[in-house]
Amino acid sequence: MNLPNKLTVLRVCLIPVFLFFLLASPMGEPISRYVALSIFIIASSTDALDGYIARKYNLITNFGKFMDPLADKLLVCSAMIAMIEMGDIPSLAVIVIIAREFIITGFRLVASDEGIVIAASMWGKIKTITQMIMVIYLLLGLKGDLALSIGNILIMASVFFTVLSAVDYIYKNKAVLK
Repeated sequence: MNLPNKLTVLRVCLIPVFLFFLLASPMGEPISRYVALSIFIIASSTDALDGYIARKYNLITNFGKFMDPLADKLLVCSAMIAMIEMGDIPSLAVIVIIAREFIITGFRLVASDEGIVIAASMWGKIKTITQMIMVIYLLLGLKGDLALSIGNILIMASVFFTVLSAVDYIYKNKAVLK
């Protein structure tokens, strides 16, 4: 269990703590929401950090290849599902984003059965970053027309890059479907 893998496990362990502060609001609004936001930022930061360390020090493991993207999906999807309940994000956007994750995960499994490894693409990384920025912004809970407009733009951008990355993965690896 090297440092990058420990950071990935930490990200997963922070999810229930994040959700507790976001949904249970033990400190009351808006303090609990800001604590949840801080936890989300810390957890999101471990994503970039674990990948950087793993590549720089050649600490890439099968565990990391499996758990790192799963940890990202669990963190972001947990946040978005909780934010549906809070009225911060429309369920349709979350359904599209989660559907993409299931589709691409299934696609990668089929490819894996044929001995093909589908690495993360630039669009997939942009998708993850866009989703994390959207969640962070929405967690701020800003009020007003401008704040609402910016939130809606971030939601639309997240959905756009989610769909674009799915199309990109499938198009570039369409041979897997034959």
